[in-house]
Amino acid sequence: MTDVGAGEGQARQGLPPWAKKTIAVVATIVVLVVAYYVLAAFVPRWWAQRVAGLADGGFVRGVLWGLLFGILCTAIPLALLAWIWQVRSWKYHRVLQIGMAALALLVVLPNLMTLSIVLGNGNAAHAGERILDVDAPGFRGASLVGAIVGAVLAVVFVVGLYRYRKRGRDLTQARESLEQRRLEEQRLEARREAERELGREGGDVPPGSHSAKG
Repeated sequence: MTDVGAGEGQARQGLPPWAKKTIAVVATIVVLVVAYYVLAAFVPRWWAQRVAGLADGGFVRGVLWGLLFGILCTAIPLALLAWIWQVRSWKYHRVLQIGMAALALLVVLPNLMTLSIVLGNGNAAHAGERILDVDAPGFRGASLVGAIVGAVLAVVFVVGLYRYRKRGRDLTQARESLEQRRLEEQRLEARREAERELGREGGDVPPGSHSAKG
């Protein structure tokens, strides 16, 4: 009976944890690879057509849209990633971090789709390049410049945020030090006052009283 019970327990447990993790990792990799090939065959051409509709064949419009996407879609995700680290001590920080990470991924998508056109080797990427060359000239180069500017702005934001928070911590420490010093001075003053009171009580004894008693 004991062997039968042990066999039923093992059957209920199923696969060991390491096997479940391995299967989950392999399944995730397979899904990502399939999604990559599906998106690589669709996204570059689709995104190039959307950009072409915005630029409408104009060089100035292509440059302006490229700068806009490059700056915003680089600066905002980097700033959100910096905030993910900053809110780690907040209440419900896990929910905030997941939300910020999802928003950062959503905002950076235009740059990633442009990158799929520039770096892609498939037919969709080449078709996207041709569409951008004709209907959105200047967009790719402006996107690169905008991404660099956005990265610089994000670094400035992160450094400014760090310095602001450091200044706040320094001010808090300075206030605490001043408060502690004030309390110490109050305790010292109270001790001196007590010593003066004791001195006055000792000085209230009339002179010669000890000799009169003698």
